[in-house]
Order: sequence, then C-alpha cells, then structure tokens
Amino acid sequence: MYKSFHCRTSRLLYLLCASFLLLTLSCTGVLASHGQEQPEKTGILLVAFGTSVPEAQVAFKNIDSMVKKAFPGIPVQWAYTSHIIRHKLAKQGQILLSPAQAMAKMADEGFTDVAVQSLHTIPGEEFHAMFGTTRAFQKMPNGIPHIAVGQPLLSSAADMSAAADALLANVPKERKPYEAVVFMGHGTPHPANVYYPGMQYYFSLKDPNVFVGTVEGSPTLDDVIKTLKARKIKKAYVMPFMSVAGDHARNDMAGDEPDSWKSVLTKAGIECVPVLKGTAEMDNVASIWIDHLKTAMQQLKH
Repeated sequence: MYKSFHCRTSRLLYLLCASFLLLTLSCTGVLASHGQEQPEKTGILLVAFGTSVPEAQVAFKNIDSMVKKAFPGIPVQWAYTSHIIRHKLAKQGQILLSPAQAMAKMADEGFTDVAVQSLHTIPGEEFHAMFGTTRAFQKMPNGIPHIAVGQPLLSSAADMSAAADALLANVPKERKPYEAVVFMGHGTPHPANVYYPGMQYYFSLKDPNVFVGTVEGSPTLDDVIKTLKARKIKKAYVMPFMSVAGDHARNDMAGDEPDSWKSVLTKAGIECVPVLKGTAEMDNVASIWIDHLKTAMQQLKH
C-alpha cells in the first residue's frame, strides 16, 4: 500500500513538474516572440515650427532635398511643432503631423532607430518641448528603441560663428559696406533668447554694420534703429533670421502696415530693402543643420 501510494505520489509530482515546465516554456516562448529584437529600421524625422505660406515652402523643400542627398535610402518624415499652423493647413486639406503623432506613426511602422532633427533656430521653448516629446518614445512599450535628437541651428559658439559667416555670404552683392544689414529673429521670453545678442557679437566681429533684431525678444527694432541713427546709416537690407520667409517675414518685416519693420525704418529716414529668403533656402546655412543631423545619426550607432 505504501509502495502504491509512493508511486502515485511520484507520478503526481512528475506530472506537476512536467506541467510547470511546459507552462514555463510556453510562457517563455510567448515572451520571446513578443520581445524578440525587431529588424533594424532607420529613419529621419525633420521637425520645424512650420509655415502656412505656400511661397515659403521652398525653404523646407530645399533642406528636405539636402537631407535625402546626405542620407540616401533613409526614409525622411516631417512634423510641425506649431498647433496653429497645423490646424490652419488642415482646413486647407493639408495634413501635417505633430512630433508626437509623427513618432507614433514611425513606431507603428517598425522604425527602431530615429534621428530627429530640429529645424528651429535656437534651443527655445519649441525645441525643448519637441525634445522631451520625441525622446519619451524611447521608454514606451512598443516605442522606438533608439532615438537621437539633432541640435537646432544655434547650439554653440562654433554654430554662431559659422552661421554668421553663412548668412553674410547671402547678403545681396549690391550692398555697400557703409549700408546696414538687419536680420529679423523671432525672439522669445525663454532664456535661449540670449543667442540673438550672441549672434550680434559674432556679426560685429565680421561686419560692424550688420545687426540683429527680434519681433518678440531682444534686441528690439528700436535698439537697432538707435544704432543706425547714431552711425548716420541711411539704407538697410532687412533679412529674416528664420528658417522660412513666412508670415513674419512677409508681413511683420516687409509688409506695408504702419508697424512693419519696413514702414518703421522708412519713417525713421532709413531706406529699407527687404530680402525674402529663409535661412533654410541657403545651402551654406542649411549645412549646419545637416552637420547636427550627422551627429545625431552617429549617436544612434552607439
């Protein structure tokens, strides 16, 4: 009887152990099938503030072409950080994704490595919000395992010096040394506004009659006009210090309204020559963004 009981107990323990082993292997197999490494798939996401001005799209088309030439065969997608511009374009039937929507789409499409390149000018509010949003996808279940974010146009002293050289190379050739060049930046209450006076320093080293003003920060247009008057400068070429020659450039800078930069400068006795060309239209400026993207791509490999 004891032997029979012992045998039955042994068989029961065997069956329990076997069942447990099969269950463990089954679960391990399921987990392995879900957790197995995805095939490597690399992509690029270009993120800009955006523009709703059709004529300004030439700037984005130019940098899109440059990126595809620098990274042949790698898919390139776009996102706009501006909700207002995305909403406006959606009403016109043109759907642009936010950074979060674009990253979710790329995750769903199986991208494992994504280099996100900011096309902002400075590392301000828009850049930092985008940075946090896109990097969050690296920690999400079924997200994107490897993400690197390329810096905006200006992120170092070397960037500012290079940008100053590149922008000066795009000043109209007919401009005389005693005439001014005024670059219109957007400006921001964010601490990153410091890059604009920083750029003023680098411009001053290279050309004493080149100035930076901003729409919503400092230096202001009034600051620039005071210096122009003090130097008795009578003519100024005004250029956007923005990736596109969009609404700010066409209205706030070159418009006919009384408060446009052209009108204010003219009223101050300074002839104004607007130049409607975004910085992303300029290959030598766009090359700085491309260099930052190359750095981001290299970070994906580490």
